[in-house]
Amino acid sequence: MQIIDSVALDFQDVLIRPKRSTLKSRSEVDINREVKFYHTDFKWVGVPVIAANMDTTGTFEMAQVFYKHKMIVAIHKHYTVNEWSRFTVENMKSNIFNHMMISIGTSEDNFQYLKDVNTVTENKIPFICIDIANGYSQHLIEFVKKVRQEFPKKVIVAGNVVTEDMVSELILSGADIVKVGIGPGSVCTTRLMTGVGRPQLTTIIECADGAHGLGGHIIGDGGCKNPADI
Repeated sequence: MQIIDSVALDFQDVLIRPKRSTLKSRSEVDINREVKFYHTDFKWVGVPVIAANMDTTGTFEMAQVFYKHKMIVAIHKHYTVNEWSRFTVENMKSNIFNHMMISIGTSEDNFQYLKDVNTVTENKIPFICIDIANGYSQHLIEFVKKVRQEFPKKVIVAGNVVTEDMVSELILSGADIVKVGIGPGSVCTTRLMTGVGRPQLTTIIECADGAHGLGGHIIGDGGCKNPADI
């Protein structure tokens, strides 16, 4: 075992030091962004806030609300293919699909589910979210490669990890975005049950540096308990 004794920070450990600004009001701030990706020519424009793919938040209903604010919802993987088909028919003329992610695990059944959902949604959804609890698995790396080969034009999100080396590994294996964070969420018990994790702010800073060096991106997944954390 190696003990890392360097300082690592969570959101509550820091404050933002104010600087001079030309803005008269917070209402003048434009939080829309144009995002380009490492493995695909697709460009996304909107507010880079994402509802997690939990069954209580990653819902079709949430997607309808987030779409109004140009945000994204990672749809949970418990919807059936038929439910996806009905949603597609009901929203055929909408651009809502550009603000949705299809979420899957790494099993063969999940891979088939991804292909089926992509078919019934008529290839409208640009984002695939590969989500497992432990991103430090060779299986995840191989699965990302498999999905990239099957869907070369999709934006692939993969995770979760907390170190710069694994962020780079996943991006080079086919991911465009890496989810970072193990156990920071208020209802997550990973740290309590396994002792595995890392303070989230330090994780975001270091992993973002590694991703941006390759032209990739990260998602800070969890740990925001109040607006100041965001």
